[in-house]
Amino acid sequence: MSEPRGSETTTQPLTVIEKAPEPPPPMAEEETDGRSGRFWSARRVPAGIVALLLLVGTAAFLYDIAAVRAHRPAMHWRRELAGQFSTRALDDTWVLVGAGVAAALGLWLIVLAVTPGLRDLLPMRRSHTDVRAGLRRDAAAMVLRDRAMEIAGVRAVRVRLRRRKADVRAVSHFRDLDDVRADLDGTLRDAIRGLGLTRPPALTLHVARPGRKG
Repeated sequence: MSEPRGSETTTQPLTVIEKAPEPPPPMAEEETDGRSGRFWSARRVPAGIVALLLLVGTAAFLYDIAAVRAHRPAMHWRRELAGQFSTRALDDTWVLVGAGVAAALGLWLIVLAVTPGLRDLLPMRRSHTDVRAGLRRDAAAMVLRDRAMEIAGVRAVRVRLRRRKADVRAVSHFRDLDDVRADLDGTLRDAIRGLGLTRPPALTLHVARPGRKG
């Protein structure tokens, strides 16, 4: 007599397959070295002034041309301007002054177009391509000043921070000046690196005794 065979259930351990992590996407050159260019100003005020002047001048010329086409006399200012251009020589004083003003205005607009502006905003190093950060120059100078005031013997500190140079002048009322200068040099260099700027400014340090009163 054969025994009925029931359904046999066997439990086997699951095989865990570890997937190798995908390689990160290639970073852009700017993200790799952490460098970030300067922030560019929108130049809203100069652009607005130029746009307004062009709008007024274009509207005036179009109105005058339409009036002449309608068999009406040209505007007085255009007749006067045409008369002046036909009678004055190129070496006339007013012609030279007007040309100089126009050239200076054009040069100013070119400088604004090719320079980034925002000199008070120092770009910081980037760790992600879609994130940019900047540090105001006065805030960075305040950080350096606060770090310098933590040094023993420092009485007063004046920091003048530029884009490429940090000029620090400290007054020490006790301790040897060489010791104070050495402590300040190490502390301030660490503070400049801690700011995370794209181009850390070079440190120039001056330490002196307070002047005598009277």
